[in-house]
Amino acid sequence: MNEVIFLLAIGLIWIIFASIQDLRSREVANWLSFSLIIFALGFRFFYSLFSGGDFNFFYQGLIGLGIFFVLGNLLYYGRMFAGGDAKLMIALGAILPLSNSLFGNFRIFFVFFLIFLFAGMFYSLTWSLVLALRNARAFRKEFFKIFVKNKKILYPVMIFGLIIMLFGFANTLLFYFGTLFFLFPYLYIYAKAVDEACMVKKIKVSELTEGDWLYKDVKVGRKLIKASWNGLSKEDIKRIKKKHRSIVIRQGVPFVPVFLISFLILIGYYFRISLNL
Repeated sequence: MNEVIFLLAIGLIWIIFASIQDLRSREVANWLSFSLIIFALGFRFFYSLFSGGDFNFFYQGLIGLGIFFVLGNLLYYGRMFAGGDAKLMIALGAILPLSNSLFGNFRIFFVFFLIFLFAGMFYSLTWSLVLALRNARAFRKEFFKIFVKNKKILYPVMIFGLIIMLFGFANTLLFYFGTLFFLFPYLYIYAKAVDEACMVKKIKVSELTEGDWLYKDVKVGRKLIKASWNGLSKEDIKRIKKKHRSIVIRQGVPFVPVFLISFLILIGYYFRISLNL
């Protein structure tokens, strides 16, 4: 149990530092994630070595790291995570195997990911509401602009949702499905309006950092630097600084606090289960 408490403690400390960094600068340094992997696996190895030579504790860490490496890359290439978030998720793979059995660890992984999904949805919704309220005028303007632009598609979808809701008097499931179908266009426009009105910012090129997302493609001499999910490289930033004084970027939501919330909930869940056992 002491070894598990130690792993949870270092995981919590690293995530707190990563959350502070993400909130302050919208990025997480690679050294934080990489050092967490090295520290966690190093501890697992030496604990196994000096506790009778049973390396199952170490092997479980390697398995967790492999599983979360796949998960982190799926979320990154699926454009759900930025690079720093993906690397931190991968690093947690070395922490979260808390059981000596593979089945027990799969259960912990599943519970953590489920907590993470719900915490992420609640956090993102709360953050977007705060942004919309702080930029109310720009948000309303963008909302109605998108609605008018897409009304030929939105109206049929909403009408279809209403029709399904009418059938819901005979089947409750259809009513819920129709309600979701009716509200989906509004949710889409809301998310798009927040993104365009609240997440786009003009900054000085001196404030650019590696990984920042361009709002639009930028031409530097004969070279076109494209706005991509991978963000700006150090070389891109050097080129931009030579030709531009300011640039428009798209800011992301600082998402690492979701890791912190989820990790704290998981700790509570783990100790509750352990005490019950």
